[in-house]
Amino acid sequence: MKPQIMCEIWRGSYLESVHTGMAVICDKDGEISHQWGDPNALIIPRSSAKMMQAIPLIISGADKKFSIGEDLLALACASHNAAEIHLSRVAGWLSHLGFSDTDLRCGSQPPKDPHVKKEMREKGRSPCQIHNNCSGKHAGFLSVSRHLNAGAEYTDPDHPVQLMVMDVFQELTQNKVHGIVIDGCSAPNPAMPLYSLAKAMSWFATAHKRDDQLSKAALKLRNAMVNYPELVAGERRACTNLMRACEKKAILKTGAEGVFVAILPELEKGIALKIFDGGTRASECAIASLLIQLGVLNPNHPTALAYTHAPILNWRKIETGLMKASNSFKV
Repeated sequence: MKPQIMCEIWRGSYLESVHTGMAVICDKDGEISHQWGDPNALIIPRSSAKMMQAIPLIISGADKKFSIGEDLLALACASHNAAEIHLSRVAGWLSHLGFSDTDLRCGSQPPKDPHVKKEMREKGRSPCQIHNNCSGKHAGFLSVSRHLNAGAEYTDPDHPVQLMVMDVFQELTQNKVHGIVIDGCSAPNPAMPLYSLAKAMSWFATAHKRDDQLSKAALKLRNAMVNYPELVAGERRACTNLMRACEKKAILKTGAEGVFVAILPELEKGIALKIFDGGTRASECAIASLLIQLGVLNPNHPTALAYTHAPILNWRKIETGLMKASNSFKV
């Protein structure tokens, strides 16, 4: 199937660049209702799959044993900015478990939050692992590992925590894992068809209609993310901005290299998309366009316009062009 143009970059009246990709929308039964490109193409979900990686935190009973609240469940699904609201919670979580920064296995990463970055620079401090955007997910892994009395190297693919995670992936997608790669935070990440990722999101979207253990866990995570959008990413980030603009009608999660997913409980649909060149600006534009077309995001909302019809300014703040969703990318 042909690549779909999803995002266009205009300079004046000239089309300067395009971003192509593929996307799948699945209905309540996990069947494809709309597709662009090849739904069976293998992709790596990266951080868009954090909700799936967080399910063992609940089904293992670790959340109850360690009194992990809804805000921390949101952080377990987060790619956060390392703002103070993120750092203080992760630090408190680790302390409650009797762990410290050195017990994390995600690696050190400079914070994205400008205030924290400025303060660290002024004080001559280097980033720690807690500043890693995945530190909430890793605190969740540590919680499961402590609950299971498993070893310290919880990111090893054959560690009991990661074996539970892979079982969840296979159960939710009804598809065997095609291969495992190592993510930027050192956690295993499975290759899967784009369709399988969308199917898993539609499963999350219908979790409230079922009473099994996995679905109850999914509902908890869904509620945590939509109730704490600022913890899932942070200020000026697409996941947070779009969830706020959708007014709890969508649960959203980005992933590196142009992946984005959406859980739409009212419509009982799931979305997964991948931009071929890995461009984040294009994945944000594409997911916002689909949310508008499906009626969960007001097309005139400032946030919607910021991602689907955004002016491009030069260094003198003169408008020179436009980033917009392609008119050919239609549901």
